[in-house]
Amino acid sequence: MSDPSKANWGGLARLYRAWQHYKLVRAFGDCYWVDHVLDVTDEGILYGPRQPRNEVMDKVLADLDFACNNITANAGSRTAYNVYVANAMKAEVCLFEGTYSKYVTKDAARANKYLEAAKAACKVIMGNTNYDLNPDFKSNFDQLDLAGNKEMILYKHYVYNVLGHGTVDYTCGSTQVHGMTKDAFDNYLFKDGKPKATTTCDKNEAGKIVKLDDNSGFGEANFVDISDVLAQRDPRMAAQVDHILQFPGCGYARFGGAQSTSSTGYGVLLFDTNAMKNTDRQSIGTNTTDAPIFWYAQILLNYAEACAELGTITDADLNLSINKLRDRVGMPHLTTAVAADPANNMGVSNIIWEIRRERRVEMMYCQNDRYYSLQRWNQLELLDTQKHPDQCRGAYVGNLTAADGIDMSQITVDADGYINCKNGNDRIYDAKYLLFPIPNGQKTLNSKIGQNPGW
Repeated sequence: MSDPSKANWGGLARLYRAWQHYKLVRAFGDCYWVDHVLDVTDEGILYGPRQPRNEVMDKVLADLDFACNNITANAGSRTAYNVYVANAMKAEVCLFEGTYSKYVTKDAARANKYLEAAKAACKVIMGNTNYDLNPDFKSNFDQLDLAGNKEMILYKHYVYNVLGHGTVDYTCGSTQVHGMTKDAFDNYLFKDGKPKATTTCDKNEAGKIVKLDDNSGFGEANFVDISDVLAQRDPRMAAQVDHILQFPGCGYARFGGAQSTSSTGYGVLLFDTNAMKNTDRQSIGTNTTDAPIFWYAQILLNYAEACAELGTITDADLNLSINKLRDRVGMPHLTTAVAADPANNMGVSNIIWEIRRERRVEMMYCQNDRYYSLQRWNQLELLDTQKHPDQCRGAYVGNLTAADGIDMSQITVDADGYINCKNGNDRIYDAKYLLFPIPNGQKTLNSKIGQNPGW
């Protein structure tokens, strides 16, 4: 094998190692890094203490740099690892580590190092004309074949009767889904580009009663249509949320069969498509929509955030990133002179707040991105339902009465008319939740592995 070929395969191997260790550090903090073939006599590693997370992440970065500099195979593929996938991974890892260092460990020099690396990795992909935004936002998530979609950097292809999944069934089937919260709903800008506090658009959240047959076998019934509410917001919401509310007592079958319900009333629409037969849409293992893994929109979000966190962002940077995402859905541009939003509860600058909002909207329902973003921003406290009750609120149903022919007995409605999803329980934040606990079984195997703070 030639030296370049060896370097290519070595780069792929190190890419795998970097990604797996990034996920370990993200979950557990300190972990183990092994750079040689282990022997049963290597008790210092097999039964030794974990290595500091910063040391491990520096080795992760070295692996990513090697991969980005040496992988030459599959350059044009969107379903196999290549140098652009390596740079997409590097952008995510370095943005995580840069912001974690800034907000959690408070190491400014380390933060800048990783944020610069994230920005540079994004620029590699942004400079390649093979990648661009797909004109239709929703079609990144509901297509049977993503081949030819220039937004895809890496996606997984599914084939009927060969390899399937159950995403549509899980999000639209008979098992209740966790719906979008009021906190998330209020994060979406109105069509004038302004937040709820300053918009001049119609802020009424009350749906309208419509009578229809959803082909679930119950004949015609009354449902709540929020099409007018969605029309006032960023169009990405209408691509992600069903226009018919669906809650216990008022389930809705979008494509016949079992009626779907949501804990908050907001149904998940993003992944569903009429291109699949109804019987396949409501069965596990027969869904064949392709799955994006890394795509161009993520790179634009990562680039904008890295620039903002470095304190160097310009309107030109926004036009290269966030405003391309907004142009796609017809939303007004963001500028560095953006006005303050009274809802900013993260204690960051106006521009960082707006870029974080854009990430939340663009990545809604995708890859647990919101959770890991809150972790790296040291903002998991925002999930506390006692301090932030909108985390357990859903759709507005305060205008509905018994005369509307809708069973309201199976849900709890708060004094303001919103669905209350607490079910008598609160989610209380504790600082220990920044990291997962080390499982007891692992502690039994290795007494030196230790435990994460607070557990």
